[in-house]
Amino acid sequence: MELTNVIKRPVITEMSVEAMDDKKYTFEVDTRANKTLVKQAVEAIFGVKVEKVNIMNVKPKFKRMGKYAGYTKKRRKAIVTLTEGSKEIQIFDAE
Repeated sequence: MELTNVIKRPVITEMSVEAMDDKKYTFEVDTRANKTLVKQAVEAIFGVKVEKVNIMNVKPKFKRMGKYAGYTKKRRKAIVTLTEGSKEIQIFDAE
């Protein structure tokens, strides 16, 4: 698996944006990725130093739309903590 394919997108929620002040960034990652791969991918793509990585699996939820029912996709989230001396990751463009 290539390092550019490990990270899919950043997770932008109220809780994850608040955690960015503590240099903790949340990403949706490939379901086959492990902590080592996520660490290598973040360091290679963003040019930062990673202190630790926490990974969690998000189970699919049951959803209904009228008479149609189904499940959302299962996901895998990674919370990446950067070192104190590392620069910050720019997720939002400052215009």
